Amino acid sequence: MKDDRQNFVLFAVFAALILFGWPLIQNKFFPTNPPATKIVDGKQVPVPNPANYPTATGPAATRDRNVVLAETPRVRIETPRLRGSINLKGARIDDLVLIDYKETVAKNSPPIRLLSPAGAPDAYFAGFGWRTDGLQPPAADTVWTASAPVLSPGKPVNLDATGPGGQRFRLTFSVDDNYMFTVRQTVLNAGAAPVSVAPYGYVNRIGVSKDPDSWTIHTGPMSVNNGSASYGPNFKDLAKGPTQFSTTGGWLGFTDKYWLTALLPDQSATFTGQFRAGANDAYQGDVTINPRALKPGQAITQSTRFFAGAKEVRLLDQYTDHEGATKLDYALDWGYFRFIEKPIFYYLDWLFSHVYNFGVAIILLTITIRALLFPIAQRQFASMAAMRAIQPRMKALQEKYKDDKVRLQQEVMALYKAEKVNPLAGCVPTLIQIPIFYALYKVLMLTIEMRHQPFILWIKDLSAPDPLTPVNLFGLLPFVPPHWAAIGVVPILLGISMYFQFKLNPQAMDETQRQVFAFLPWVLMFVMAPFAVGLQIYWITTNCISILQQRLLYARHPGLSTPVAK
Repeated sequence: MKDDRQNFVLFAVFAALILFGWPLIQNKFFPTNPPATKIVDGKQVPVPNPANYPTATGPAATRDRNVVLAETPRVRIETPRLRGSINLKGARIDDLVLIDYKETVAKNSPPIRLLSPAGAPDAYFAGFGWRTDGLQPPAADTVWTASAPVLSPGKPVNLDATGPGGQRFRLTFSVDDNYMFTVRQTVLNAGAAPVSVAPYGYVNRIGVSKDPDSWTIHTGPMSVNNGSASYGPNFKDLAKGPTQFSTTGGWLGFTDKYWLTALLPDQSATFTGQFRAGANDAYQGDVTINPRALKPGQAITQSTRFFAGAKEVRLLDQYTDHEGATKLDYALDWGYFRFIEKPIFYYLDWLFSHVYNFGVAIILLTITIRALLFPIAQRQFASMAAMRAIQPRMKALQEKYKDDKVRLQQEVMALYKAEKVNPLAGCVPTLIQIPIFYALYKVLMLTIEMRHQPFILWIKDLSAPDPLTPVNLFGLLPFVPPHWAAIGVVPILLGISMYFQFKLNPQAMDETQRQVFAFLPWVLMFVMAPFAVGLQIYWITTNCISILQQRLLYARHPGLSTPVAK
């Protein structure tokens, strides 16, 4: 009896650690959910610098974006998926909107703005030029001459300027139907002496990503260099000094949870990449192609591609597999389980293409997984039945050898061998489910295809936590519950389904174990509440299938449901 009390106290302490310590663990290792907000008008409210690079510096003050955009001449960008403009002063792509994606689930929500000009809020832009080592390219405030007023797929635009040294410079911008720009940088040496030509490109942003950087999903600077993806440095690391690498093939840029900007120089050329921080919370990534000598009267052209858009899985795979963008698909931080996660995504996406509802697709995915695991579950229940049959003999051994732990272990192992029972067999389905569960978690949290996908009724976004909670009487009371206490309807259903599943499990003979299993569903309900509702739907479906499966297998193994003799 004393041991039971001690066990229960230990369990209570363990449960409290889970309940109150889990938020700390989640914030450290898992993507945090955004703080509680409301939607108004469709928006959610509440290193030394080399002289031959543009400066990674942000303005001390900001102005209205429309005012800033109107201050300089521009070339419009119009594609099936993008709207924006190129700033002719400095030849920057600094105005870009993704028309396929909205900021919130509200019908009147504005589209996602990815790039903004310097001096406007959340400035974020890309530019292209040449180093000044033996060359005099146009200055940063040069106003270039455009060959056309609009850039669109199949209709490139030339920007021309003449440098102080007499060389002529041309930037030819083209864009595809998605999010990839190509910039051809041409220099014509009209001088009397050879010059060294080293084109560069840069991406500059003010402020860190609004999406949290976590152990499972990286946001911030990233690159692919020397054959591998580098998810770093983090923004805070750049404050300690710049980072640099040299590679042939690869890219660098800034990644948010769903959005990406990336500079991709000629993948057969050797280039130097660099990340650094500047004044006023500015961060910059730049690439420089190794210099080449240009004789008088000759011209040289080198190309850099610039991706600015949504991290769509199929699109990134297409650029990687068919258009020579080295490992651009690694912009999605799949992690070590990508060999499981990507097939699950593609299967889930295939289901969605047939049922047009990702919630239903998740349910069908769950049924598929449970069907594949059914033979293993049968062996699990058979093992549980055998374990239950020998419980009286196990109890007798525990009483007989309670003062001799070594002998007790030997006798128990002998009993297992004689009865051909494997006590670990029941753990196999659970162990198999862990990587599948984690893979689905990553798919829901990582892929933009799940963003803002509705299910039924009040569930408008399967990648976000359940917004409906009885804590404030489903929104009737005028307050927003604390993040840890906002238990939604779906997590409550998860706890209930888990409770009934545990009720069908063979009852343990030990009283403490019975108390643990009675309390565990409600602990896990709190643990799972902040996760994506799509993940909770997966778990609820799994529990419901398990209940049906247990009913079926109880009929095949009657001994499993028979109370154990005392």
